Amino acid sequence: MSSSLIAALQSIEDYRAPRGKRYPLWVMLLLVILGTLSECYGYTALEDFCVRHYQGLCEHLGVKYKRLPSDSTFRRLFEQLDFETLTESFVGWAKIDADIQAGEWLAVDGKSIKSTVTGHNQSYQNFVNVVSVYSHHKGVVVALKQFQNNEQSEIKVVQQLIQTLELTGVVLTFDALHCQKKLCS
Repeated sequence: MSSSLIAALQSIEDYRAPRGKRYPLWVMLLLVILGTLSECYGYTALEDFCVRHYQGLCEHLGVKYKRLPSDSTFRRLFEQLDFETLTESFVGWAKIDADIQAGEWLAVDGKSIKSTVTGHNQSYQNFVNVVSVYSHHKGVVVALKQFQNNEQSEIKVVQQLIQTLELTGVVLTFDALHCQKKLCS
């Protein structure tokens, strides 16, 4: 994995049809990340961010466009984006400088994502969850996994995530849901 965020984003396969494509996928994703860091949440806010910072963005990214993406372009991007691939690429890039050392404390927690509920009238609703592993020492998320609650349970996802990190000598903190013999062993 390259130490450059741009190189990490360029490694994501562009799923969009070539017809009508004006911006490379990595440019779109980088604009979303930069906009989000600037507290631009939503399609219109991202478009406003691009308009306000047009000259600086084009100059620093080494690109030449008549204009940067519109709100509808961002909307179409998010409608089809594979968030799992983006998450893996971003977390892989972020982990380069976040080597986990023995003795570190890591917090593991799952959260439900707002506005993802399906089956509102059913007794068992489905929604998207995210489990994260956060390093107290470094102040960064070192692992992230998204899942749907009708397909997997948070307990199993956490166990898989801990196994993939291959941790030794670290202290893990969980909420009460994870008081499981299998996890503690």
